[in-house]
Amino acid sequence: MRGAAMPASIGIPWAKRTDDSWRYGLLTTAEHANPQGFLHGGILMTFADHGLSMLAWEAAKRAPCTTIQLNTHFLSPVEPGDFVELQGDVTRATKGLVFVRGILSVGHRDVAAVDGIWRVLRAAGGT
Repeated sequence: MRGAAMPASIGIPWAKRTDDSWRYGLLTTAEHANPQGFLHGGILMTFADHGLSMLAWEAAKRAPCTTIQLNTHFLSPVEPGDFVELQGDVTRATKGLVFVRGILSVGHRDVAAVDGIWRVLRAAGGT
């Protein structure tokens, strides 16, 4: 299954539902590299923001949400051509906020840990 288009020419991520959770993936390219030849951290952050936002949106009963905080801890470099996967979970949801965390990995190697807070902009079906 393919997800919605992402900003900044990052591409269209891969999405797969397994049991009660979603996994997201991104096939990286040379265009995503920084001058040192590794994946630019901003690409990982953009991908993480997109995937975790989808989890927040589901937790908010598909009400619009916006990221108000995103923390990223880079653990290991990623090379262009690597397939990066994101697995995340909602740690808490209130009427107005959703707290989400996740791990980005390449194969069995964790490359980043992310967590953030999303603001629910309105109740689903409401104004």
